Amino acid sequence: MSERFTVRLLKEQLVFCSGHFISYEGDKCERLHGHNYRVGVEVSGPLDENSYVFDFVALKRLMRAIVEELDHRMLLPLRNPLIRVESTEKEVQACYRERRWLFPRDDCILLPIANTTTEELARYIAGRLHRALAVQYGFQPDSVRVEVEEAPGQSAMYEWQPAATESKPL
Repeated sequence: MSERFTVRLLKEQLVFCSGHFISYEGDKCERLHGHNYRVGVEVSGPLDENSYVFDFVALKRLMRAIVEELDHRMLLPLRNPLIRVESTEKEVQACYRERRWLFPRDDCILLPIANTTTEELARYIAGRLHRALAVQYGFQPDSVRVEVEEAPGQSAMYEWQPAATESKPL
């Protein structure tokens, strides 16, 4: 018999409000809009000497820091083949065909993802959490699962688990 333990956070504090637009159907691009995102997280692993997987207080602190970086920002993908993003110290320009958006640099988060979909945001957040757990706490979870909800009843989930090739989330 094997056991598996998981801690889960679904807190009201794990929310962020951001603007974005995505490319879709191969060659189209949405209008600029925003969402009030909610984030849930699960971390699985063995019990430690205190009989828990990971300290809830520390997990909340890590997740709040990640979510706060995204809050009240324009989310822009750096790896999208259709949306070109150029940045200077003062401003960011995003271009799709003849459309052009110009934003103050401090209002933007430039993400190392292909598209600002909830799926990619969930993977990005999971990657940030995974790295923070390792760097700040020396903790290697058995899995990290992140759910990002962009509207009530409309969400995407990403789950990272170590594999033989040991790929890491973004």
